[in-house]
Amino acid sequence: MEEVEVSPPQALEIRIKVVCTSLCRSDLSAWESQSIFPRIFGHEAAGIVESVGEEVTEFEKGDHVLTVFTGECGDCRHCVSEKKSNHCQVLGLERRGLMHSDQKTRFSINGKPVYHYCAVSSFSEYTVVHSGCAVKVDPLAPLHKICLLSCGAAAGLGAAWNVANVSKGSTVAIFGLGTVGLSVAQGAKLRGADRIIGVDINPAKAEKAKIFGVTEFINPNDYNEPVQQVIKRATGGGGADFSFECVGDTGIATTALQSCSDGWGVTVTLGVPKEKPEISAHYGVLLSGRTLKGSLFGGWKPKSDLPSLIGKYMNKEIMIDELVTHDLEFVDINGAFELMREGKCLRCVLHMPN
Repeated sequence: MEEVEVSPPQALEIRIKVVCTSLCRSDLSAWESQSIFPRIFGHEAAGIVESVGEEVTEFEKGDHVLTVFTGECGDCRHCVSEKKSNHCQVLGLERRGLMHSDQKTRFSINGKPVYHYCAVSSFSEYTVVHSGCAVKVDPLAPLHKICLLSCGAAAGLGAAWNVANVSKGSTVAIFGLGTVGLSVAQGAKLRGADRIIGVDINPAKAEKAKIFGVTEFINPNDYNEPVQQVIKRATGGGGADFSFECVGDTGIATTALQSCSDGWGVTVTLGVPKEKPEISAHYGVLLSGRTLKGSLFGGWKPKSDLPSLIGKYMNKEIMIDELVTHDLEFVDINGAFELMREGKCLRCVLHMPN
């Protein structure tokens, strides 16, 4: 732990007292392959507004908020595109560790900059974000649960509902049964999918997956043939109607594409690869009528759509609590990383000191 100075919010920014932050796989991947240093990671978080900068009219001190790694300015071509895109051109993915507004940092140690991560940096008791990268939430909603909707859980649900548009009676194959994959399963189940095939090399995930709607579990290590052939055979040779890559491996994205049906099969890739970012597939796979789609945050426009998702959680229409396997104090963050590395957790929620 380091003592870091957190500057006051500038125009259109807010400073947040982080209440809790959950550990996402992309935090681990980025940490292990980082090229920007020093840096504060963390992006899946909830907190309370501590102060607001000039020109901020949407928030005031004491508001409960979720942070989001991709914002919504409300004015750019993508933000006004209704359901076509959630890729804000002003507050989209920030990769250089700086604030969107002035390309500077709000963290420092002895006057030297400490860089941001995904415009959030929630592994800190206080953080500063652009007001377009935060969402005001119902103060009755439990922050230590709904923080998962600021990334993983929302990404999975949205991939099933918004991006793939899973249909009733369909067959779905999901590669990777972490928080994102199980949220895809839940979304597919709520859409009325008939068969939901979960694929993972960790056999311990099989039972948990059933809670979220997975009807069949496949461990590729149990077979002497490629898993796409196993899925084809299990579906009578046709393949899945929808397949989802939730691991962050471009090789698995290709496998998922090969696992879906000719003519109408749709594959959605959600994972963020830390190496080999190029996807390779024979042109004939696409010529056969299959579709490969990418999904960022499940297609949700964060400020417009997250409140309704939180409402579904509060009305017990979607499961979030069941994704939290560990509640830990922030000082135990290294232990949380180890749990993730060892495949012994879904989401570890880290609670900040009061």
